[in-house]
Amino acid sequence: MSKGQNTIFICQSCGYQSRKWLGKCPECGEWNSLVEERVVTAKKGGNRHGFRLQEAKAVAYTEIESQHDVRVSSGVTEFDRVLGGGIVPGTLVLLGGDPGIGKSTLLLQVADKLSVTGAIVLYISGEESERQIKLRGERLGIAAPNLLLLPETNLENIFREIERVQPSALIVDSIQTTFSSEIESAPGSISQIREVAAQFLMLAKTRGVPIFLIGHVTKDGSIAGPRALEHIVDTVLYFEGERHHNHRIVRATKNRFGAANEVGVFEMTSTGLAPVANPSQMFLAERPADAAGSVVTACMEGTRPMLVEIQALVSSSKYGTGRRMTQGVDQNRVALLIAMLEKRVGMQLLGDDVFVNIAGGLEVDEPAVDLGLVTAIASSFRNQSIDAHTAVFGEVGLTGEVRGATQASVRAHEAQALGFKRIVMPSSNTQGLEKLLGLRVVGVKSVDEAMQELF
Repeated sequence: MSKGQNTIFICQSCGYQSRKWLGKCPECGEWNSLVEERVVTAKKGGNRHGFRLQEAKAVAYTEIESQHDVRVSSGVTEFDRVLGGGIVPGTLVLLGGDPGIGKSTLLLQVADKLSVTGAIVLYISGEESERQIKLRGERLGIAAPNLLLLPETNLENIFREIERVQPSALIVDSIQTTFSSEIESAPGSISQIREVAAQFLMLAKTRGVPIFLIGHVTKDGSIAGPRALEHIVDTVLYFEGERHHNHRIVRATKNRFGAANEVGVFEMTSTGLAPVANPSQMFLAERPADAAGSVVTACMEGTRPMLVEIQALVSSSKYGTGRRMTQGVDQNRVALLIAMLEKRVGMQLLGDDVFVNIAGGLEVDEPAVDLGLVTAIASSFRNQSIDAHTAVFGEVGLTGEVRGATQASVRAHEAQALGFKRIVMPSSNTQGLEKLLGLRVVGVKSVDEAMQELF
């Protein structure tokens, strides 16, 4: 590519633009991420694919009619939960996740459920042939009477086929492999991703067709390409899960039509992804009885309460300073709580190794699990088990106080539903929970009070 005024260097990580090549991006700090691309000036008033929005005019807020879109069920209950209750017509959904985690499997199951209702679903595959998708479908046992497969990566050819087929839903696997021939850069580059995503957005909004885009992720787990891609779409979903566990979690980090941070739990089986109606029961299924260092805490994932097991192991170290290792929780948060235990409770943990794990491979990042972490570490340090029918939650401050948590009543009702007899929680959250049948609610103001109650 010849250098000139019509070329520009674009960072492939954040989208920063520069007229000259730089070894390090000044915006995001990535090395060797600037790639030379040709700048294409769009013609004014151009109608590239026939899906351009009409000329906009200002409208008074009071004159706009209220629109209550009827959501369409995808046929997969947990997927509907993450989307906010179902598929909104004209929505653009981006689904990202590690390779082989089940993105294509999930959307193929959704396509099957939609096609059974009579909707025509067009599955655009840029990475697999029709035979590969058919082979997966036979393994999953799907019929998909109205599912059409299109192995194509050229955007112009895809839009011509959309004009011919007129589908009710669209699946693109994946956005990084799709390219426009009018952009002189490689597929997956910043320019291509922006152009392709913008064209699919125009299609979704003008035709009212729900579109699902599958996106690759980088080493740190974020969707590859510019952050502008996540700003363009209506909903961003991340597929999470440990390779050695059967369960998978779909987490919504952005949703214009529902609650953000909502999660859906699936179990990977031989016939595909099966929705898990009661994830708390699944995470506590193999919990050991009367084991020191094990405690159940109530956390919130979006609008859903979950009871998970926190395991801690405190062992003496042969070295002067102990190690701190965590899995499923923030290591810095655990180190902070250990320092609080040493200062406020008097536990000498400096020379001990402390290991903390969330059983089942779940990632928990809310402050309401602090009390569970503290009690699990104290249980292992004292070698005293906590009653198996006790659950705890609450945020812990540096002075040892237990602060209130959000949606405490929802957490308490979840513990009651799973047969727990006692719940230790912040005293500021106990109002109105004294009448829960079969559940003894204990409010504590400090870590010392919690220790006296539990031990």
